[in-house]
This record gives sequence, C-alpha cells and structure tokens, in this order.
Amino acid sequence: MTQWSLPVLLAGLHEDIQNRLATARKAFGHPGTKGNASEHVWRELLQTYLPRRYKSETAHVVDSHGKFSEQIDVVVFDRQYSPFIFRYEDQTIIPAESVYAVFEAKQTINAEQVVYAQKKVESVRQLHRTSLPIPHAGGIYPPKPLTHIMGGLLTFESDWSPALGQPLTAALQEGSPDGRLDLGCVAAHGMFGCDESSCYTITPQGKPATAFLFELIARLQSTATVPMIDIRAYAQWLAN
Repeated sequence: MTQWSLPVLLAGLHEDIQNRLATARKAFGHPGTKGNASEHVWRELLQTYLPRRYKSETAHVVDSHGKFSEQIDVVVFDRQYSPFIFRYEDQTIIPAESVYAVFEAKQTINAEQVVYAQKKVESVRQLHRTSLPIPHAGGIYPPKPLTHIMGGLLTFESDWSPALGQPLTAALQEGSPDGRLDLGCVAAHGMFGCDESSCYTITPQGKPATAFLFELIARLQSTATVPMIDIRAYAQWLAN
C-alpha cells in the first residue's frame, strides 16, 4: 500500500519550482529568454495552485480614466466577478478594480531590481479604482472600501551575501508607500514579507516557493473579493 507523506509532497513542489528556475537561469543565454522562462514558472505555479476564482498573467492594468500601468510580469486578478479582460495581439489589459496582487519576476534580487519592482507596483497602485453599491436580497450594501493591492518580487537567487540580510531589508524600506513590496520569494534562500504591523520579516526557508504560495493564498483569503466595478465609467470612452 502506498504511504503518502505531506512533507514529501510539499518538498517536491518547492524542488520542482527551484529546479525549473535554475534550469532557466543556466540553459538560456539570452537575458530576455531567461526572464520569460522565469516569469512562466511563477505564473504556472499560481495558475495551478491558486483557487479558480483567481488567474495570473503578464498584463498591463488600466483604469476608467484611461491611464495604464507599466507591463507587470505576474498580475493576480479576479475572474469570478470581473466583467471584462481585454486582449489584443497577445497583450492582456486588466481593469484596475480586478487586481489582487502584482509581482515582478527576475533572475536575482538586488537593490536595482527592488527599485525596479517598486516602480512597477507603484504604477498599478496609483491607478483609479471604482466601487459601486452592492445589491442583495434585503437591499443594498454600501460600496466596498478599496482593498490594498499586494505587490512583490519573485526571484531565484540573490546578489547579496548573506542572501536575505540587512542590505535586502534596507533596499525594501526605500521608496514611496505606493511602491511597497509586501511579499517576495528568493527561491534558493527564503522569503520576505511586510504587513501593517511589521516591515520587514525575513524568513529563511527550506522550501521558500511553497511557503510563498501558502502565504499568498492566506493573504488573498483575508482580502475577500474585489470591489464591484463601475462598468459605465469605462463605457464613457466609447464616445471618443
């Protein structure tokens, strides 16, 4: 009779992600190809293991004022309540109200990549988001307060030694509040996180990719659902 082991299963999940990221780093010579392969590994992890109400893709984010974010490597967004996702010539455009989290995926973490990720996250958080009252059987709920959009950085390695030491913490604490990186993973070493009570917690882990996945799911659970989008605010652009 087969003896199942949860620790072995969880270890296997992390090892699969780490090995695929390592292979992408070693096997491809072109930096852009390496980057695309790494992004794909992280997106596939989330597509496979996040609940079906969520989806993850490379995308731009747009608001009802017509402003666009920079391209984001991994956008985690709602597919249960969001009324439209626009695609054109392999480009995906997601309304700002649908976004739960945004991540940059890089080969390695360093001060330059932290700043780069912060600017990408900031370009999403500064977008306008609508929130309509919610009809229900007994009446109407008031508009849901806008939830915090999580932001983060996902890498395989670190350029620092130690990999998750004070230089990482110092880099994460720089920048504007809109660019704050809430959650990140360095697959070969551990993960980092920030919440309202503590910035930053560095967690060396034997299985960082799995730990990151579980922490992301826990934070998504606490976020509940995205606000009810005002689709008419987007429809105004039909007249232009």
